[in-house]
Amino acid sequence: MSSRESQAEVEVLLEDDDNDSLPELSSEEDSDNDWAMDMSSQAEERPRGRDQQNGTPSGKTPPTTKRGSNRGRTRVKRRAGGRVGGHRLSNCTSKGRWNDTTDPDVTPPQPTFRPSHPTGPKFNSTAIYTPLKLFQLFFTNSVLQTITKNTNDFVSAQRSSSSILQTDMTVEDLLSFMALVVYMGIVKCCSFTDYWRTGKLYSLPFPKRVMTGKKFLKICQTLHLSSLEEDAAYGEKKGTEAFDRLAKIKPLYEEIRNACKTNYQPNQEISIDERMVASKARNGLKHYMKSNPVRWGYKLFVLADSRNGYTWDFFVYEGKLKKKTNNGLGYETVMELIDTRLLGTGYKLFVDNFYTSPALFRDLLQKKIWACGTIRANLTGFPKAQVNSLDPDSPRGSIRWIREDSLLFLQWRDAKNVSMCSTLHTAHGDDVVIRKVKAGDGHWALEEVQAPPALKDYNQWMGGVDLSDALIEYYKVIHKTQKWYKTFFYHFMDIAIVNAFILHKELAKAKGAVPMNQKAFRETLATELAAAGSPTTAKPAPPTPPQGAHHRPVHISGSSTVGRLKCRHCHAKTPVKCSSCDVPLCFVPSRDCYNDWHAAKFHGNDAQTVKRAPVGKKKIKEENDCG
Repeated sequence: MSSRESQAEVEVLLEDDDNDSLPELSSEEDSDNDWAMDMSSQAEERPRGRDQQNGTPSGKTPPTTKRGSNRGRTRVKRRAGGRVGGHRLSNCTSKGRWNDTTDPDVTPPQPTFRPSHPTGPKFNSTAIYTPLKLFQLFFTNSVLQTITKNTNDFVSAQRSSSSILQTDMTVEDLLSFMALVVYMGIVKCCSFTDYWRTGKLYSLPFPKRVMTGKKFLKICQTLHLSSLEEDAAYGEKKGTEAFDRLAKIKPLYEEIRNACKTNYQPNQEISIDERMVASKARNGLKHYMKSNPVRWGYKLFVLADSRNGYTWDFFVYEGKLKKKTNNGLGYETVMELIDTRLLGTGYKLFVDNFYTSPALFRDLLQKKIWACGTIRANLTGFPKAQVNSLDPDSPRGSIRWIREDSLLFLQWRDAKNVSMCSTLHTAHGDDVVIRKVKAGDGHWALEEVQAPPALKDYNQWMGGVDLSDALIEYYKVIHKTQKWYKTFFYHFMDIAIVNAFILHKELAKAKGAVPMNQKAFRETLATELAAAGSPTTAKPAPPTPPQGAHHRPVHISGSSTVGRLKCRHCHAKTPVKCSSCDVPLCFVPSRDCYNDWHAAKFHGNDAQTVKRAPVGKKKIKEENDCG
């Protein structure tokens, strides 16, 4: 058969197929079967059967006798990319042209959601859980005992220093300390010592009732998370490949990660993003992010539930990952956090352009995880076609798309071009967004702009980690500290409190009850932690002297040097106190603090008095000032 006869048969074939419609995929198809849609076969394959004219299977090109006859094959490709059945077929396999909204697209099979456990809390939701019980799901008794033991061992090794605790810390002391830390996240003061100050501006009763200020500061100074053996190995391995930068936080770090995954099953929509924990410590873990509200700090990669912001898993970025591939940090991060053994299959993952890549989305689809996200147009694998692509003159709302196998690449025109990639969306639909547009008369007006379905879902579900960050930021407990690992202790407390609060809301929702807001939840938690902690060691406040009582200065002891106390007014040592108020005050010719203090307290003297520096003494240095 000559090439001209072969060409004639091909033309007849295509004319007979003009009544065929565009093949569609059933939405009820089981998505657990591996789906790798070959769009070239979708465009060229025809219904099974025999062609009545030549007896060859429909959709197949008749064999030609001459391999060098390129005219027939070229003609087939051109006609297959044209109009069939009144519809323009998508040029799915052609990388030389972008499609628009006039080109129909298939709807990919939607994922069948099969989590490893029913979504929500993994424990008995009918039981009664107080904020303290929910918090202890993350800071368990074993975690508290480990921190207490490691702190006491560290104190024993440093016992010679007078600035550390002289007695061992107990678990009850740690609970009281954590109660004050939570309280300080709600009630803000500029320094730790302000919480124990007296006077008209302060006089906060809760901190004095829970623990003395001196003991609180000593625990702040000596808190230690790792054991002495781990510290020794930490120093020996420094500079080698076996060196673990996170050894100082490993005991608590691993326990919190496991607890977050054990107590909750996320909903179908999840997101991955980075989180910055503010710090300017001088170590190799600190990173700088120019566009982030927190520019300096420790970087964490977080997987969160997009519906409520629950932190399901996270890890601290050390500057490199142990599992090295050639696919980049974003690919490695997602694969590190996506554990289908614990999550299950059928999840919808949303990420930004730092993580999105064609290789990642294809590999996630093999794990039966569908994904959607923005993508960088200059990334390897993104279509480089220029024909019919968006240009500066394209109107707002213009959509261009190319489908390659299971991947959909999108370009959408807003104030600027937005590029996206998805494995679960169709190219275009009826979705719109509201934008402000300047009319011809110079006035701004609201206008509906067409948007792809992928953009709507991305805007709705991408903010899981941002929601978690916002919940932490409202009443965060983090404080400035000289030890980098203590910053992580405070942040792990924030993660545990916010996750416990989300569990509280989920339990209340299941019971039809009204949940507490986060402030009330933290206030209740601080009260319950204080009740479970050690009895107060603070001195009881002196009773208010009766009206008309005689305030006489008396000596504290029989000696002018032994038994002296700090003056309540100027903080110098004094052997004199008020007999009615039981307050030590200076009563010497150079410092008449006795009368100044009583005049300010009982006679309404609101004039600001200047604190006198002790004679021959150094000024007391106020520590732990807030930035």
